[in-house]
Amino acid sequence: MSNYSDQPTIIFDMDGTLLDLAYDDFIWNELLPVRYAELHQCSLAESRDTLFQFYQEHNHTLNWYSSRFWTSKVGVDVLAMQIEHKHKVALRPGCIELLDYLKANGYPIWLATNADCAGLAFKLEQTGLTNYFDVMISSESVGHAKEFVEFWQHLAQQHPFDPARCYFIDDTEKVLNGAAKFGIQQLLTIQQPSSGKAARADSRYPMLHALTDLIPLLQHAEENKIYA
Repeated sequence: MSNYSDQPTIIFDMDGTLLDLAYDDFIWNELLPVRYAELHQCSLAESRDTLFQFYQEHNHTLNWYSSRFWTSKVGVDVLAMQIEHKHKVALRPGCIELLDYLKANGYPIWLATNADCAGLAFKLEQTGLTNYFDVMISSESVGHAKEFVEFWQHLAQQHPFDPARCYFIDDTEKVLNGAAKFGIQQLLTIQQPSSGKAARADSRYPMLHALTDLIPLLQHAEENKIYA
Protein backbone atom coordinates (compact mmCIF):
# COMPACT_ATOMS: atom_id res chain seq x y z
CA MET A 1 0.00 0.00 0.00
CA SER A 2 1.28 3.45 -0.82
CA ASN A 3 -0.20 6.79 0.10
CA TYR A 4 -0.27 9.71 -2.30
CA SER A 5 -0.35 13.13 -0.73
CA ASP A 6 0.99 16.54 -1.59
CA GLN A 7 2.36 16.61 1.95
CA PRO A 8 5.58 14.86 3.01
CA THR A 9 5.28 11.56 4.85
CA ILE A 10 5.76 11.75 8.62
CA ILE A 11 7.19 8.56 10.15
CA PHE A 12 7.21 8.16 13.93
CA ASP A 13 8.95 5.78 16.25
CA MET A 14 6.73 4.63 19.13
CA ASP A 15 8.55 4.10 22.45
CA GLY A 16 10.38 7.22 23.60
CA THR A 17 8.90 9.27 20.76
CA LEU A 18 5.11 9.13 20.89
CA LEU A 19 5.08 7.18 24.16
CA ASP A 20 6.90 7.98 27.38
CA LEU A 21 9.93 5.70 27.67
CA ALA A 22 9.50 5.70 31.48
CA TYR A 23 7.18 2.71 31.08
CA ASP A 24 9.82 0.61 29.33
CA ASP A 25 12.48 1.74 31.79
CA PHE A 26 10.23 0.50 34.60
CA ILE A 27 9.56 -2.86 32.93
CA TRP A 28 13.11 -3.73 31.96
CA ASN A 29 15.23 -1.97 34.59
CA GLU A 30 13.04 -2.22 37.69
CA LEU A 31 10.39 -4.92 37.43
CA LEU A 32 12.16 -7.62 35.44
CA PRO A 33 15.20 -7.72 37.77
CA VAL A 34 12.83 -8.33 40.70
CA ARG A 35 10.90 -11.07 38.87
CA TYR A 36 14.13 -12.70 37.65
CA ALA A 37 15.60 -12.68 41.17
CA GLU A 38 12.43 -14.27 42.58
CA LEU A 39 12.32 -16.96 39.90
CA HIS A 40 16.01 -17.86 40.01
CA GLN A 41 16.42 -17.34 43.77
CA CYS A 42 19.31 -14.93 43.52
CA SER A 43 19.92 -11.50 44.97
CA LEU A 44 18.59 -8.41 43.23
CA ALA A 45 22.16 -7.28 42.60
CA GLU A 46 22.99 -10.62 40.96
CA SER A 47 19.81 -10.39 38.90
CA ARG A 48 20.66 -6.89 37.69
CA ASP A 49 24.21 -7.96 36.76
CA THR A 50 22.97 -10.98 34.82
CA LEU A 51 20.30 -9.02 32.96
CA PHE A 52 22.75 -6.23 32.18
CA GLN A 53 25.07 -8.75 30.54
CA PHE A 54 22.14 -10.13 28.53
CA TYR A 55 21.11 -6.62 27.50
CA GLN A 56 24.61 -5.74 26.36
CA GLU A 57 24.85 -8.96 24.36
CA HIS A 58 21.61 -8.42 22.43
CA ASN A 59 21.28 -4.63 22.25
CA HIS A 60 20.29 -3.35 18.77
CA THR A 61 19.37 -6.83 17.51
CA LEU A 62 15.91 -8.21 16.74
CA ASN A 63 16.22 -10.36 19.88
CA TRP A 64 16.47 -7.19 21.97
CA TYR A 65 12.95 -6.23 20.92
CA SER A 66 11.36 -9.70 21.08
CA SER A 67 9.15 -10.63 24.02
CA ARG A 68 9.29 -14.29 22.93
CA PHE A 69 13.09 -14.21 22.99
CA TRP A 70 13.27 -12.68 26.45
CA THR A 71 10.63 -15.02 27.85
CA SER A 72 12.76 -17.96 26.68
CA LYS A 73 16.01 -16.34 27.81
CA VAL A 74 15.05 -15.32 31.35
CA GLY A 75 12.14 -17.65 32.16
CA VAL A 76 9.73 -14.77 32.88
CA ASP A 77 6.72 -14.17 30.61
CA VAL A 78 7.74 -10.63 29.73
CA LEU A 79 4.72 -9.90 27.52
CA ALA A 80 2.35 -10.88 30.32
CA MET A 81 4.42 -8.75 32.68
CA GLN A 82 4.11 -5.76 30.35
CA ILE A 83 0.36 -6.21 29.95
CA GLU A 84 0.01 -6.57 33.73
CA HIS A 85 1.34 -3.02 34.04
CA LYS A 86 -0.21 -1.59 30.87
CA HIS A 87 -1.85 1.17 32.92
CA LYS A 88 1.61 2.74 33.12
CA VAL A 89 1.81 3.18 29.34
CA ALA A 90 1.58 6.93 28.70
CA LEU A 91 1.62 9.28 25.75
CA ARG A 92 4.31 11.92 25.63
CA PRO A 93 2.99 15.48 26.00
CA GLY A 94 1.58 16.93 22.80
CA CYS A 95 1.17 13.53 21.11
CA ILE A 96 -2.56 13.80 20.38
CA GLU A 97 -2.32 17.49 19.52
CA LEU A 98 0.40 16.79 16.95
CA LEU A 99 -1.34 13.76 15.43
CA ASP A 100 -4.62 15.70 15.18
CA TYR A 101 -2.80 18.52 13.38
CA LEU A 102 -1.14 16.14 10.93
CA LYS A 103 -4.39 14.32 10.22
CA ALA A 104 -6.31 17.55 9.70
CA ASN A 105 -3.69 18.85 7.28
CA GLY A 106 -3.43 15.77 5.10
CA TYR A 107 -0.03 14.43 6.13
CA PRO A 108 0.50 10.69 5.68
CA ILE A 109 1.29 9.42 9.20
CA TRP A 110 3.30 6.23 9.58
CA LEU A 111 4.46 4.28 12.61
CA ALA A 112 7.74 2.35 12.34
CA THR A 113 8.73 0.59 15.54
CA ASN A 114 11.23 -1.96 16.76
CA ALA A 115 8.62 -3.21 19.23
CA ASP A 116 7.58 -6.73 18.34
CA CYS A 117 4.13 -7.32 16.88
CA ALA A 118 2.59 -8.37 20.19
CA GLY A 119 4.01 -5.36 22.03
CA LEU A 120 2.87 -3.03 19.27
CA ALA A 121 -0.65 -4.46 19.37
CA PHE A 122 -1.14 -4.08 23.10
CA LYS A 123 0.29 -0.56 23.23
CA LEU A 124 -1.91 0.58 20.35
CA GLU A 125 -4.94 -0.92 22.10
CA GLN A 126 -3.96 0.76 25.36
CA THR A 127 -3.39 4.19 23.82
CA GLY A 128 -6.09 4.18 21.15
CA LEU A 129 -3.71 5.57 18.51
CA THR A 130 -4.37 3.06 15.73
CA ASN A 131 -6.69 5.19 13.61
CA TYR A 132 -4.12 7.96 13.22
CA PHE A 133 -1.75 5.83 11.14
CA ASP A 134 -1.84 5.08 7.44
CA VAL A 135 0.98 2.54 7.79
CA MET A 136 2.12 0.62 10.88
CA ILE A 137 5.11 -1.70 10.77
CA SER A 138 7.16 -3.66 13.30
CA SER A 139 10.76 -4.62 12.66
CA GLU A 140 9.77 -8.16 13.66
CA SER A 141 7.66 -8.43 10.51
CA VAL A 142 10.50 -6.98 8.41
CA GLY A 143 13.28 -9.20 9.73
CA HIS A 144 15.66 -6.29 10.37
CA ALA A 145 15.84 -3.75 13.18
CA LYS A 146 15.47 -0.07 12.27
CA GLU A 147 19.16 0.44 13.00
CA PHE A 148 19.93 -1.23 9.66
CA VAL A 149 19.36 0.12 6.18
CA GLU A 150 17.72 -3.17 5.19
CA PHE A 151 14.71 -2.25 7.34
CA TRP A 152 14.18 0.93 5.34
CA GLN A 153 14.70 -0.82 2.02
CA HIS A 154 12.04 -3.35 2.92
CA LEU A 155 9.67 -0.64 4.15
CA ALA A 156 10.04 1.29 0.89
CA GLN A 157 9.41 -1.86 -1.14
CA GLN A 158 6.27 -2.70 0.82
CA HIS A 159 5.03 0.88 1.23
CA PRO A 160 6.70 3.12 -1.39
CA PHE A 161 7.71 6.58 -0.20
CA ASP A 162 10.19 9.25 -1.20
CA PRO A 163 12.93 9.66 1.44
CA ALA A 164 13.47 13.22 0.19
CA ARG A 165 9.83 14.01 1.09
CA CYS A 166 9.83 12.42 4.51
CA TYR A 167 10.34 13.30 8.17
CA PHE A 168 11.42 10.60 10.58
CA ILE A 169 11.32 11.14 14.35
CA ASP A 170 13.02 8.69 16.71
CA ASP A 171 14.69 8.86 20.12
CA THR A 172 17.62 6.53 19.27
CA GLU A 173 20.67 7.84 17.41
CA LYS A 174 21.64 4.47 15.92
CA VAL A 175 18.16 4.16 14.43
CA LEU A 176 18.41 7.64 12.94
CA ASN A 177 21.82 6.71 11.53
CA GLY A 178 20.24 3.76 9.74
CA ALA A 179 17.53 5.99 8.29
CA ALA A 180 20.19 8.48 7.17
CA LYS A 181 22.07 5.75 5.32
CA PHE A 182 18.86 4.95 3.46
CA GLY A 183 18.56 8.59 2.42
CA ILE A 184 15.94 10.11 4.70
CA GLN A 185 17.02 13.72 5.02
CA GLN A 186 14.68 15.21 7.61
CA LEU A 187 15.69 13.43 10.81
CA LEU A 188 14.67 14.58 14.26
CA THR A 189 15.15 13.18 17.74
CA ILE A 190 13.50 13.62 21.13
CA GLN A 191 15.11 15.70 23.83
CA GLN A 192 13.50 13.84 26.76
CA PRO A 193 12.30 10.36 25.76
CA SER A 194 11.59 9.37 29.38
CA SER A 195 9.86 11.61 31.89
CA GLY A 196 11.84 9.78 34.56
CA LYS A 197 15.21 10.95 33.24
CA ALA A 198 16.78 14.33 32.57
CA ALA A 199 16.51 15.89 29.12
CA ARG A 200 19.47 15.39 26.80
CA ALA A 201 21.95 18.21 26.56
CA ASP A 202 22.84 17.66 22.89
CA SER A 203 22.50 15.38 19.90
CA ARG A 204 23.86 15.20 16.38
CA TYR A 205 20.22 15.47 15.22
CA PRO A 206 17.82 18.37 15.83
CA MET A 207 15.87 17.75 19.02
CA LEU A 208 12.17 18.19 19.71
CA HIS A 209 11.45 19.12 23.31
CA ALA A 210 7.69 18.92 22.86
CA LEU A 211 6.23 16.86 20.04
CA THR A 212 4.29 19.93 18.92
CA ASP A 213 7.62 21.61 18.13
CA LEU A 214 7.31 19.74 14.84
CA ILE A 215 4.32 21.84 13.78
CA PRO A 216 6.18 25.12 13.14
CA LEU A 217 8.86 23.21 11.23
CA LEU A 218 6.21 21.78 8.92
CA GLN A 219 4.49 25.14 8.60
CA HIS A 220 7.78 26.76 7.60
CA ALA A 221 8.36 24.09 4.97
CA GLU A 222 4.85 24.57 3.62
CA GLU A 223 5.12 28.37 3.52
CA ASN A 224 8.39 28.11 1.63
CA LYS A 225 6.99 25.42 -0.68
CA ILE A 226 9.92 23.16 0.12
CA TYR A 227 7.97 20.09 -0.92
CA ALA A 228 5.84 21.68 -3.65
